[in-house]
Amino acid sequence: MSATTPDSPVPDAALAKTPVPDDVAPGSAMCSADELRQLFLFEKLTDDQLGWLCREGSVIVADPGRVYGEGEPATLLYVLLSGTVVLSRRIGADDVETTRASTPGVYAGAFFAYLGDRVPQVYNNSMRVTEQSRFFTLEAAKFATLMTEWFPMAVHLLEGLFFGTKNTQEAVGQRERLLALGALSAGLTHELNNPAAAAVRATAGLRDHVLRLRQKLPAMASGRHDGALLTLLVELLDDAIGRLATAPARGPLETADLEDAVTEWLDDHSIPDGWEIAPAIVAASIHTNELDKIAAAVASADASDGADLAGALRWLADTVETELLLTEIGDSVARISSLVGAAKQYSQLDRAPYQVVDIHDLLDSTLAMLAGKIGDGVTVVREYDRALPRIPAFPGELNQVWTNLIDNAVSAMAGSGTLTIRTVRDRDRLLVEFGDTGPGVPAEIRDRIFDPFFTTKPVGQGTGLGLDISYRIVAGRHHGDLRVESVPGDTRFRVWLPIEPPGAT
Repeated sequence: MSATTPDSPVPDAALAKTPVPDDVAPGSAMCSADELRQLFLFEKLTDDQLGWLCREGSVIVADPGRVYGEGEPATLLYVLLSGTVVLSRRIGADDVETTRASTPGVYAGAFFAYLGDRVPQVYNNSMRVTEQSRFFTLEAAKFATLMTEWFPMAVHLLEGLFFGTKNTQEAVGQRERLLALGALSAGLTHELNNPAAAAVRATAGLRDHVLRLRQKLPAMASGRHDGALLTLLVELLDDAIGRLATAPARGPLETADLEDAVTEWLDDHSIPDGWEIAPAIVAASIHTNELDKIAAAVASADASDGADLAGALRWLADTVETELLLTEIGDSVARISSLVGAAKQYSQLDRAPYQVVDIHDLLDSTLAMLAGKIGDGVTVVREYDRALPRIPAFPGELNQVWTNLIDNAVSAMAGSGTLTIRTVRDRDRLLVEFGDTGPGVPAEIRDRIFDPFFTTKPVGQGTGLGLDISYRIVAGRHHGDLRVESVPGDTRFRVWLPIEPPGAT
C-alpha cells in the first residue's frame, strides 16, 4: 500500500487514542519516536525530525470497517503501525479492491498535499481495515510543510516527475488512440470501398442491359414474336431466376467447362459472338438441352413472325444479367449496411457505457473494423460457444481490448498465419482467447509486456501502452484477468470476464 493515493479521515466513532506501546515508558508521549524510526518511511530522519512528527502528528486506532471514502477531502496522511488495510476504487456501482497490506510503514492518504491546489486534494480511493489497526497520522497541511521545508529539492523533483509523467501518459495515450483510429479508419474505408465500387460497376452494367431490354419492348408489344416462344422463354427465365438464389457455388474449372460447352452450342447454331452471352446462360444454370427447346420453338415459328434464335437468346441473357446485377447491387448495399452496423456496434456511440452484451457481437464488430488491417494472408478462425450468456460490461472499452490484442497478433504474424478466437465458459467466468501462430513472446520479456511504455515494435510504430491499457480495462474496469502463454508458433492471450456483476449472489 505504499500507494501515492490520498485518503480520508476515520470517523470519530471509529478512532481512539492508542495504548502506550510496551517499549514506551509510563507517562511518555502517545507517539513513540523509536517506533517511528523502525518504519522504512522514517528510518533516515534525525531525532529532531522524529520529535517534530510526534508533536505534530498523532497515533490513532481504527476499528474494523470503513476508514475513509473516495472523493472526500484529503485531510490526513496515514502510516500503518499495525493491522491490515484494504484500498479500493469505485468502478460504476462497485468498489474494486486494488491493494491489501499488513506491513508496518505502508502509507496512504493526503500524499499529494505538497502539490497544493494544482491537483484536486481529495481521496482518490477508499480505505478500510479488516482488524483493529493503529496508524500514525499527520494533517495534510503539516505534511505539506514538512515536505517543502525538509526536502525542497525532492519536492521539485517529485513535482516534475508527477506532472511530467501525467503529461507524457496523456500525450502517448492520445497518440495510441489516434493510431488505433487511423488503423480502423483505413480498414473501414478499404472495406467500404469494395462494395461501393462493385455497386457502381453493377449499376453501369445494369443501365446497358435495361436499355437493350427496353429496345425490344416495341416488337414484343406489337405481337410480332411467336407467343409459344415467348411463353417458353418466360418459363425458362422464371426457373433460371429461382435457381440463381439456390444454385451451389461452382469452381472456376467447372464454370469454364460449362461455358465452353454453351459457347460451342452457340457456335454450332451460328449465334454471333456467342461467348458474350455464354456466362449469363451458365450462371442461370440453363443447359444445352434447354437451349435445344428454344431452337426448336424458333424453328417451328412462322418466318413471318420474325422469330430469331439469336435475338431470343440475347433477350434471355440480358434478362438474366439484369437479375445478376440487381443481386450484386443488393449484396453490395447489404455489405455496406453491415459495415456501418459493425462500426456503430464497435463505437457504441448510441449505447449506454455499461450494459449487458453478447461478447460475440463485440468480437465480430471488431473483426469487421479490422478486416483491412488483418488482410488476406491471415486466416481468422472463430471458435465461439454461442450458448454463453450475455455479460455485464463496458462494451466500448472491451472493443479497445479486442483491437489491441488482434492488432498485436496480426503484427506478430507479419501478415501471414492463423488467428484463432475462442470463447468458452470457465466456471463463473467467460474466457476469450486470442491465439496466433507468430514467433511467440520471448520468456525474458514475458513479465514486462504489460508494463506501461514497454514495446518490442520499432520506434514510431508502438507506444507501449496497448497491453497496459488492455490490462487496466479488463482487471480494473471489469474485475477480470488478462494473461499470456507463449511458445514459438502458439501465443495465446486469455481474457477472463465475470459472467455475473460483482457482488451479485
